[in-house]
Amino acid sequence: MTKDLLLFCVVCLCLSAFASAEASALPDPEKPGPYPVGVTTMTFTDASRQDPATGGPRTLPTDIWYPATDETRGLPPNKLSDFLLRNQSPELALLLYAGFGVDLAEADRTFQNFAVRDARIRDGQFPLILFSHGNGGLRMQNAFWCEHLASHGYVVMAPDHTGNCAVTFVAGVPVPMQQGAEARDRSAADRPKDLSFLIDQMTGMAKGNDSRFHGRVDLDRIAAAGHSFGGFTSFWVSDAEPRVKAILPMAGAAPEWKRTDIPLMLFIAAEDDTLGLDRMGHLRNVWAKAAGPRYRVEFRNAGHFSFTEMYQLKPDFGDGVGTGKRITNGEPLTYVTREVVFPLVNGYSTAFLGKHLKGQEGYAAYLAENHNPAELDYEPVP
Repeated sequence: MTKDLLLFCVVCLCLSAFASAEASALPDPEKPGPYPVGVTTMTFTDASRQDPATGGPRTLPTDIWYPATDETRGLPPNKLSDFLLRNQSPELALLLYAGFGVDLAEADRTFQNFAVRDARIRDGQFPLILFSHGNGGLRMQNAFWCEHLASHGYVVMAPDHTGNCAVTFVAGVPVPMQQGAEARDRSAADRPKDLSFLIDQMTGMAKGNDSRFHGRVDLDRIAAAGHSFGGFTSFWVSDAEPRVKAILPMAGAAPEWKRTDIPLMLFIAAEDDTLGLDRMGHLRNVWAKAAGPRYRVEFRNAGHFSFTEMYQLKPDFGDGVGTGKRITNGEPLTYVTREVVFPLVNGYSTAFLGKHLKGQEGYAAYLAENHNPAELDYEPVP
């Protein structure tokens, strides 16, 4: 063996050892990260736009999850009614019961999350993630995902797209979802503008407008995610907003996408009765045409709402929660459980953002594998 060849082999071994050490040093992406989590609710008002749902300026109640200080550990977690503006209005309980058959007092007792309301944010600079709810959804519908990312060192903003969520409150007054095709078209136009506006707001907060977030948000590392109509929104905002560097849509893809070179992780539910077979084919086509790093995470026995917290509101909601029917042949189906779905969604999301937003190359090993072949069709193209 020549000296040059020997040197080359030594270098390769060192690089391999370094990569292995980096991967082992990173937190397990499926498990909660090293940080406790805080959550706060703020209301942002865009005076430059009129809100068709209220007639006033565009108003966005928004939950923000973030890494909290160590003193947060062991404190009582947030309640469901805390997410919904601390149950300011008695109409909330009635609306939840009418819409979902949910007893809010009982939901408060059983709601599962570990974030602490208004905890102190810890020192550091953390990338910003935007999460957009589905058509008729709620900003806390993916609390499991938002708080998981916060525990791994991200700040996550999730707004109510006022007028297109099940219900929200503006100045203490309930604002229900606006119905009809015209209202949906308005929301399609408003949603990417909502997320761009929130980036602007967090930029101001990180630069000193809010002492809690001053200097604590890495504004060069921003990604967008969303479920269903929110998945569409993540595509739209990436086209409109160069500050968005990667997207993670769940069960939704826009009809057209221009910025195909940015990293994409697309979550698909193979038994998505809400989308149907044709739009399911569109999801896969969008993924196949992506020119940048792309990952398809497809659950064989999941439905549209398998990626959400709907089970916490109604355990047999259908189309992803409890039981349903297969969209190909109508046969009875028991959907894959949250105990299977949530850790995998969290794990792949954390590894994807770690690699493509934070530059943590050690997560490449996790992204290279199918971590549940019995339930997943997984295709990485890094």
